[in-house]
Amino acid sequence: MPAGFRLVQDFLSDAAARLPGKTALVCGSERLSYAELEQRAAALASALTKCGVARADRVLVLAENGVAAATAIWAVLKANAVFAVIHPTTRADRLAWYLEHTRATALITEGNLEHRIRSVILQSRHLKTVVVDGQIDDRAAIPNLVDFAEAIGVPTEEPPRRGIDIDLASIIYTSGSTGEPKGVMLTHRNMLAAADSISSYLGSAEDDVILGALPLSFDYGLYQLFLAARSGARLVLERSFALPAPVLRRMVTEGITAFPGVPTFFALLAVVPPGAYDLSRVRYVTSTGAALSLRHIETVQRLFPNARLFSMYGLTECKRCTYLPPEDLARKPRSVGIAIPNTELWVVGADGRRLGANEVGELVVRGATVMRGYWADPEATAARLKPGPLPNEQVLYTGDLCQLDEAGYLTFVGRRDDVFKSRGEKVAPSEIEAVLAHIDGVREAAVVGFPDEVLGMAVKAFVVLEPRSTVTASILLTECRRRLASHMVPRCVELVAQLPRTSTGKVDRHALQSWSPASPVAG
Repeated sequence: MPAGFRLVQDFLSDAAARLPGKTALVCGSERLSYAELEQRAAALASALTKCGVARADRVLVLAENGVAAATAIWAVLKANAVFAVIHPTTRADRLAWYLEHTRATALITEGNLEHRIRSVILQSRHLKTVVVDGQIDDRAAIPNLVDFAEAIGVPTEEPPRRGIDIDLASIIYTSGSTGEPKGVMLTHRNMLAAADSISSYLGSAEDDVILGALPLSFDYGLYQLFLAARSGARLVLERSFALPAPVLRRMVTEGITAFPGVPTFFALLAVVPPGAYDLSRVRYVTSTGAALSLRHIETVQRLFPNARLFSMYGLTECKRCTYLPPEDLARKPRSVGIAIPNTELWVVGADGRRLGANEVGELVVRGATVMRGYWADPEATAARLKPGPLPNEQVLYTGDLCQLDEAGYLTFVGRRDDVFKSRGEKVAPSEIEAVLAHIDGVREAAVVGFPDEVLGMAVKAFVVLEPRSTVTASILLTECRRRLASHMVPRCVELVAQLPRTSTGKVDRHALQSWSPASPVAG
């Protein structure tokens, strides 16, 4: 390989050459060394190529977090193709849409999904090969079937390297909670740049043991696979974090040092008693999205006494924008940090003019992580990628409302699409959610607007309480009146057992809209 020339799959190949006997991947009772993972990925890549998968073809991976899914991702890259990981709970009609949208020539999936997806497979116009891990009832019913176990069991060299780093590596679909999903096109260069930048500020190391409890269909979960291989670390994959106790036990037995989480995880951990698990080996915890609430920060610091906490922010369209250095957490609690290495940020007004410090506007991102565009959607691409400071370059207009202070620290205000007007004033749901989350007894909150004849849009909050909390909707409304401007005070508060979520664990605001009342309801 020429000096300086890399593709994403080289993370695995290099680790296998350097650390062949080291454990690369753990899931349940399965454990694979780097040499074993490399061999299996090469064999599957060869099988895909023999079945007609060509350079730049799209291959869908529909599987739970596990050894098969991880092997499939590496194999697709080694076959010089483009992978798209689809969450295994995806409905059949949506899977059919993904297959048609990507014109995928191959699907790698699991036998336990056979009955749900068989008709979709048979009706696909472009699908030529289906690789199945596990038993299926009727092999003859699926044309061009390849058995996953047989494919990886044949030692072979991987297909010849055909790609260059501006080729597509992946299409990652957004949740599509407000319409059809958008396929974010990421090149090898995009993904390499993101992995290098994130590794640099996290201080990723060969002796790290990374927990992978986020779905591989979510870019935050997916990148744990690449970050681990890049440094030669061990990745421990979990199917989910819905039941924290068994995952916490696994963290102890595996000696987890790196815990990538989301606010949902931290909310579930809030009830874990101090000292119930020895998590002292965790050296860093990461979170992405908006700034962490004080309650979540306290939970992390209590359960992970030796961990540095990195609050981060980003979009699938550029992977990561900012990180808050742990030493700044106390003095910048509302900030999501500074630009990640090799990235520039600024904020613009509605007229496209750059704004000054502490002015709220749309965030613009410039750097090597910015996506190629949206797959088969030039109109949406043109709305997000616009000319940058240099001739013929494009920068990402995120659609997020933010502000930068004099020192370059970013504060996330809200999604432009989420902001609505009440009484003629702009309301950013994230600001109200932050206030609610800081009230004792509140686990998490989500805010939406609903039509109102007088106000235009009225504010409604959905709140999940901590176990045994005595907080009422009336108490929450009183606290909001005390802490918020009048136009931001919820018209009503509804206490719920849980919030609806997308497959990536984010709050599904589109679903919440259908929960909102047709007429105002007092809290």
